[in-house]
Amino acid sequence: CTRSGRGAAGHAAAGIAEPSETRSAGPPGARATERRGAMKLKRFLLRYYPPGIVLEYERRDGTRDAKEIDLLKLTAETDVEVLVNQIVYEEPLISANRKPQLRKLIYKLQEKIETNESADFYLFKILRAHILPLTNCAFNKTGTRFITGSYDRTCKIWDTETGDEQLTLEGHKNVVYAIAFNNPYGTHVATGSFDKTAKLWNASTGQLYHTFRGHQTEIVCLSFNPTSTTLATGSMDNTAKLWDVETGAELHTLSGHSAEIVSLNFNTEGDKILTGSFDHTVKVWDVRSGKCIHTLMGHHGEISSTQFSFSGDLAVSGSIDRTCKLWDVSSGQCVQTLRGHNDELLDVVFNSSGNKLATASADGTARVYNVMTGACQAILIGHEGEISKITFNPQSSKILTASSDKSARLWEVETGDCLQVLDGHTDEIFSCAFNYTGDTVITGSKDNTVRVWKCL
Repeated sequence: CTRSGRGAAGHAAAGIAEPSETRSAGPPGARATERRGAMKLKRFLLRYYPPGIVLEYERRDGTRDAKEIDLLKLTAETDVEVLVNQIVYEEPLISANRKPQLRKLIYKLQEKIETNESADFYLFKILRAHILPLTNCAFNKTGTRFITGSYDRTCKIWDTETGDEQLTLEGHKNVVYAIAFNNPYGTHVATGSFDKTAKLWNASTGQLYHTFRGHQTEIVCLSFNPTSTTLATGSMDNTAKLWDVETGAELHTLSGHSAEIVSLNFNTEGDKILTGSFDHTVKVWDVRSGKCIHTLMGHHGEISSTQFSFSGDLAVSGSIDRTCKLWDVSSGQCVQTLRGHNDELLDVVFNSSGNKLATASADGTARVYNVMTGACQAILIGHEGEISKITFNPQSSKILTASSDKSARLWEVETGDCLQVLDGHTDEIFSCAFNYTGDTVITGSKDNTVRVWKCL
């Protein structure tokens, strides 16, 4: 197991970690007290994807904090007893009398890994979402609600179970292109528009909190930081901006790219942000200062997609130069160039633990790579058109792809076998997503419908 000193309090409180069924803990035992200056373990919380356990503890002065134990290599075959002993040995907050509790939590994590592994998805709902074409769709964390953006200048919030339209967020003066919930909370929605502004909304009432003005041209990507205190926007004006979610104030303008920014992501800690640009480069920025830490150079074409790994040690970039590059975030050096596609890369994604990577290409295939070795472990062949979107399920056992051939496909990660074709859309599919538990899928198409698929 890997111990993490991240700001886990935010994660635990945010709901990324699910409270376990265990009660609040008492004193953690003499060893922990002695070594940790009387820090008391108050409770365990579970984080299912990627697997981990969050320790909420109280300091001597009464303040609370949390730390994470990452169990990124946990599988259904892991020897639980060995793992429990290792955790207790390495983590002074956990005393030996906590072993039964810890054992129960790890078994619960293992159960989640095996959930819905062989089940097929069935068409649950077809929602005719907007009058004009859709641009994007996205789930809240639990998958109970999702949002759609459109050329009709609105964003709509939907109830996944009933298919009811709950809210229409109106106010933009042009296409609503980039949309996001502030997951894991799901309390706010951000919209980015071709009208050069972004807006922040209450996800329950539809109330408009802020309109973020400052970009000179269209906003094409946006992202919340993990604790939902900062919103980042990327624009065709070659800059990204960081905004204070509470006050609406602009915090920083990230200037340095010489062409439009089409991709941006925060790392898990929220202290760095990654931007990908049509200028063929990727930049790593310090969120607090707004300064560029590294410019990642080496691609010979426009960047299409970027992402940090879960640990934040690595970043990936996909380019129309047909390659994908893995970067060491601390040094800014390229550690792998992954080749094999014979047309543009349109999307790249890590799995939840960061040990696998998938690429989607205009050549109609997707590929799965081992991050450690850079070896291609599977080629996903079957689509008859370009694949514009690719994502892993939370368990990292399946991959979902969306294609211009009007279908989405589910694939087995280890073998690359096609498990299921989700067909029925009458135009290309440009957006697809799993919910947090991996038992619901949404697909968004140019046919102006969103299809909701559920596990049998």
